[in-house]
Amino acid sequence: MAASRRPTLADVAQEVGVSAKTVSRVLNEDGPVSAQTREQVLAAVAKLGFQPNLMARNMRVGGPDTTIGLVIPDLGNPFFGAVARAIEDTVRERGLTLLMGSSADDPDRERALTDKFLARRVSMLIVVPSVGADHSHLKAHRSAGLPVVFLDRPGAGLPTDSIVSSNRAGAQEGVAHLIAHGHRRIGFVGDLPVRLYTRRERLAGYRAALQEAGLPYDRSLVANAHDQPGAEAATARLLELADPPTALFAGNNIMALGIVAQLARGKRKDVAVVAFDDVSLAEALEPALTVVAQDPEELGRSAAATALARLDGDRSRARTITVPTRLIVRGSGEQAAPRP
Repeated sequence: MAASRRPTLADVAQEVGVSAKTVSRVLNEDGPVSAQTREQVLAAVAKLGFQPNLMARNMRVGGPDTTIGLVIPDLGNPFFGAVARAIEDTVRERGLTLLMGSSADDPDRERALTDKFLARRVSMLIVVPSVGADHSHLKAHRSAGLPVVFLDRPGAGLPTDSIVSSNRAGAQEGVAHLIAHGHRRIGFVGDLPVRLYTRRERLAGYRAALQEAGLPYDRSLVANAHDQPGAEAATARLLELADPPTALFAGNNIMALGIVAQLARGKRKDVAVVAFDDVSLAEALEPALTVVAQDPEELGRSAAATALARLDGDRSRARTITVPTRLIVRGSGEQAAPRP
């Protein structure tokens, strides 16, 4: 057998001197085979490094694969990395393997990924929905028993389970914290697109905190960005206003990094900052970053546990599970507003 070729079922059969069907019976445990033959087959499998094509087998017998599909918007975002790790840890206990792909928040790319996962006959499908995506094409699969769970954001066109953070309440708590330290001009730097569920919910929480404190909502204090450089530019624009904000609320961890970078560049330590999402090395910043922390591990565990329950036969109505956030006080959000 050529060293560059992957070993096949026929190679194992030739090594042992039995038929390919006998090898298949041993590997699939679906037929009578003597103990001696079973030993010889397994030894040959180990010697040759043969890997069964589970996908081909499952398609042949009409069963699901031992994998689950996860679609996230950004492989480079540490938040989604933590979510994926928690999902993987949870499903591994059931002998399942995680397959993951990035949609880049593109509905067409998300659809292409889900179609590939469905072609593999994955056991479960967990999706972070893209803005504008229509998930009605998954109805038939869900009706046939495929667990489908939306994560971080609700989907559209498909009534199914969703696991989300307490975005609105968390943002409201973070902004109220700034108000409690005397700030009346508070800027909001949110991500794009503006129709994004998490962005809308966090902006709603920002507005609710202002309203509760009797403060007006000023559109000029709301800026948007797609990445860290954009957040830096948005921060600079806000600070150049005739009546600039004395505090800033970051809509996510990427916005927070942009805000912190711009403030550091301008040597501005007089602007208070609270961020939605924790940031790596937040405690090493000067001042350390106050955040409204999500719980990505719990989001991942809840999504996996919900999908596993559906896989085990739970046919109750679709539900939304909200994972609480918590305010972590570190210093940047406690900078008092300057006196008039």
